[in-house]
Amino acid sequence: MRTALDSNVLSALWSGEATARSIEAALFEARAEGGLVVCAPVYCELLAHPSATARFVQEFLDETGSRVDFLIEEKVWQRAGSAFAAYAIRRRKSGGDIPKRLLADFIIGAHSLLAADCLMTLEARRYRQDFPSLRIVTA
Repeated sequence: MRTALDSNVLSALWSGEATARSIEAALFEARAEGGLVVCAPVYCELLAHPSATARFVQEFLDETGSRVDFLIEEKVWQRAGSAFAAYAIRRRKSGGDIPKRLLADFIIGAHSLLAADCLMTLEARRYRQDFPSLRIVTA
C-alpha cells in the first residue's frame, strides 16, 4: 500500500511538534507497508519550511525512501480541477468570496486518490468533503 504524504506531516516532524514521535512511527509503518510518495506541489511546499534547504529535503526523502512524483498524470490534473471547481461553486453559493483553499490542496488530494492508496495528513477534514473515497491516515 503506497502512502502519499501531505507537507503538514513532514513540517510537523521537522519542527519537533508534539506529534513528531507519532508521525515518525506512522512514517516507518507506512514505508514498511508499501512505500511513501510525495507529489510535486508537496515537494515545493517542503522547500519553504523554515529549516529546510533543497539538500535537506532531498536527503530526508532519500533516507525515508520517499519517491517524488514530479510528472503528474493528466487524470490527476482533471480530478483536481473538477474538485476545485466544485469547491469554488459551493463557496460562492454559501455567500463566501473567492475560494480560501489553495489549488495545491486539490492537486495533493487528487494525486493521493489516483496515484497512491491513501494520504497521510494532519488535516483530514480538509480532504474528506472533496475526496470522499480517499483513504486518510492520520499520525
